[in-house]
Amino acid sequence: MITSVQEQIAPIQAQLLNHPLYERINHPEHLRIFMEHHVFAVWDFMSLLKALQQGLTCPEVPWKPVGNPNTRYLINEIVLAEETDSNAKGERLSHYEMYLDAMNAARANTNTIQKFVEEMAHSKNWTSAITAANIPPSVREFLLFTFQTIEQGKLHEIAAAFTFGREDLIPDMFSAIIEKIQGKFPKTDLTELQYYFDRHIELDGDEHGPMALVMVTHLCDTTQKWNDVVVTSIKALEARKKLWDGILEAIENEAMG
Repeated sequence: MITSVQEQIAPIQAQLLNHPLYERINHPEHLRIFMEHHVFAVWDFMSLLKALQQGLTCPEVPWKPVGNPNTRYLINEIVLAEETDSNAKGERLSHYEMYLDAMNAARANTNTIQKFVEEMAHSKNWTSAITAANIPPSVREFLLFTFQTIEQGKLHEIAAAFTFGREDLIPDMFSAIIEKIQGKFPKTDLTELQYYFDRHIELDGDEHGPMALVMVTHLCDTTQKWNDVVVTSIKALEARKKLWDGILEAIENEAMG
């Protein structure tokens, strides 16, 4: 069934992999605009992951074994890597914090995302907080999809957005973009951003990607759930494409302005 899902989502994946955004990022300022949008996706990935951890493991006291042991291992393994990985200096940081460091090194603005994360931490209504936030429309739409999926509480759909909604080939493309910009503008420090993407390529390709596919298989015990996975995955990839569209538009507006 995994093969069937992959075949059905292939057209929207192809649109992402051939998005004109990649060719347009050829200056440090373009990359800063990208990072200032993309950091929201880096952050909200953790909320998808934590929703899965809450649903597929036992975060409560007293503890009891919950669900499939292999799925518990997958979730806890990914949480460990995403929340307390080692940066290039060997320091323990979440991938979100690594990304903020990369943004600071590249002189991108982190104020908007940090203020937003603080406001979300104190919000009792995620949807209202996202709708009211002073963030780009494409980012707002992307986050609304993520948190609406979480709030619906269907674990197989959350797993679909987590597993198929984040295109794992994209980091390869950005490694080439970073190398190109670093060559033309050697004073722009992109080493931490490169490290971030390198870690994702390493973890997603070798470990987390294959394990996530097993998780989806364990969660889908009916034909309807497999159908839901396809629908949610396509919606997640469409939301990512709209995010890319928004970044491209911001870059074009910066060039015109």
